[in-house]
Amino acid sequence: MELSGTVALVTGANRGLGAAYVTALLDAGAAKVYAAARDPRSVATDDPRVVPLALDVTDAAQAQAAAREAGDVALVISNAGISHGTAPLDDDAIEGARAELEVNYFGLLNVARAFAPVLAANGGGALVHMHSVLSWIHFPSSGTYAASKAAAWAATNALRVQLRGQGTQVVGVHVGYVDTDMTARVTDPKSTPEEVVAAVLEGIEAGAEEVLADEVTRTVKAALADDLAQLYPGVQARYDAVVA
Repeated sequence: MELSGTVALVTGANRGLGAAYVTALLDAGAAKVYAAARDPRSVATDDPRVVPLALDVTDAAQAQAAAREAGDVALVISNAGISHGTAPLDDDAIEGARAELEVNYFGLLNVARAFAPVLAANGGGALVHMHSVLSWIHFPSSGTYAASKAAAWAATNALRVQLRGQGTQVVGVHVGYVDTDMTARVTDPKSTPEEVVAAVLEGIEAGAEEVLADEVTRTVKAALADDLAQLYPGVQARYDAVVA
């Protein structure tokens, strides 16, 4: 789809990747960007094309209300996400898993269900979901987060089929570590938010259904056919080194 002149909505738009999406969409010529956040007062902008919008993605009623307010949207970027950094056997694993699923999976569904009719009414448009390389490869320390991202990936693939008939481009974005607050303690190489957003917007305009935003994601995706042999010896070695 063409970004110039479009009306977009970005969830989790008050910081990190979300804020980078808002800036890049404006630079690409978007006519209006709804910057959605739990607290719209946290959206810092002086551009009249930016409309702060209250949206807690875990609240289905609030998602429906946002869709009524933003009825001119043709591009929805579901970016909001959380990570508790819990392993499956941690004492707080169940609590962390539930919280991550509420935002990363059920929140994604709430937004898709609310805005799919809006996109249909506006010609189809595009629905973009932020996933992770952890949709495909799973480390103990982020096991519950990875489960929520794997669930979100499954939902995206199903939505792509379900919404094709109304002309909606459904894009799944997979990325490794991005230099945001969520990865502040990570010492591995990271992409900048601007690099990720540039790859995603290029993919949207090219009609892509999937964007692999960095080399580590492309490498892992290519290894999935033999992941237990190609990927998990390395995962095991890293884990063993941590617990040794």
